[in-house]
Amino acid sequence: MYAITNLLALTALCGAAAASPTPAASASSAFPTATSVVAGLHAVAKTAGKLYFGTATDNPELTDTPYVAILDDNMMFGQITAANSMKWDATEPEQGVFTFDQGDVIRNLAQGNGQLLRGHNCVWHEQLPDWVAFGTFTSDELISIVENHCGTLVGHYTGQMYAWDVINEAFNDDGTFQQDIFFNTTGTAYIPAALNAARATDPNAKLYINEFNIEFAGPKATALQNLIKELQSEGVPIDGVGFQSHFIVGEVPTDLVANFQTFVDLDVEFAITELDVRMTLPETDALLAQQKKDYETVINACVAFPECVGVTVWDFTDTFSWVPGAFPGQGAACPWDDNLVRKPAFDGIVTGFQSA
Repeated sequence: MYAITNLLALTALCGAAAASPTPAASASSAFPTATSVVAGLHAVAKTAGKLYFGTATDNPELTDTPYVAILDDNMMFGQITAANSMKWDATEPEQGVFTFDQGDVIRNLAQGNGQLLRGHNCVWHEQLPDWVAFGTFTSDELISIVENHCGTLVGHYTGQMYAWDVINEAFNDDGTFQQDIFFNTTGTAYIPAALNAARATDPNAKLYINEFNIEFAGPKATALQNLIKELQSEGVPIDGVGFQSHFIVGEVPTDLVANFQTFVDLDVEFAITELDVRMTLPETDALLAQQKKDYETVINACVAFPECVGVTVWDFTDTFSWVPGAFPGQGAACPWDDNLVRKPAFDGIVTGFQSA
């Protein structure tokens, strides 16, 4: 996911998601609610041949008992991503001083529930501690720092992660590389350094590059495809692509399936890693109906490819959505509302998977 400081300049970020163990049709809402009666979204995804349906979560949310009761349901969510507690500022606040306490809380929760884990993330230009963000390093020094951070972080969770977002948001929308401490100091050398360090410490975890605004054809998607080809030609491990998929109601790309195919052609797997569909408030029946269709469209696109291993919503309830804070006047992006009531979007997810 990317930081609030980037949100107004960019067109996507991370959302939130939640679950409800029953259809919750009795909720106090003037709007339509979901009608699907299923064991859970993960169960439906598995029936469709997917590895998981999951959600992001964050440590402060784990004090909300009704929320956690839904999060713990491994028929609803078969995979968990730590939204913030495995990022650089949380895990290496001082150079060489690592702390995994908060990340381990999320790890322990997932393990206790029998849920898969995705690691998020190793290298990103946001949420860096000051010693990295404002450091003065030679290229060799920063490469060593990247290798040590990625190796230590991934190594701490060796054998416990399905996948890692090793590189997060390396590109601008025009296909150029982010002008950040990593690129400005090392060029693109930090990318293979991070991937190789991750592979060396956990040979079984899938290694991903995670990005937004690559769901449609354009310079950013092309730039990432070219990077993957370059990494592959150099023997650098790259297993998957994460499509963040932060969409706006009624604006899901019409070339989603065709664009997914261009990445599949590179012999990598992919996942939808941060799905939500925001709208301009207030909610209306028409907006919720379109949102339902949009969720169905995205899930259908994943179902179309065996290489799409799973879908993660970026937390599952509007209660914890990033959207209102990032985009004033917008929100209601998640499949569950502020009262943990399933919205029509829940039905869209179910229908999308059941089309398999």
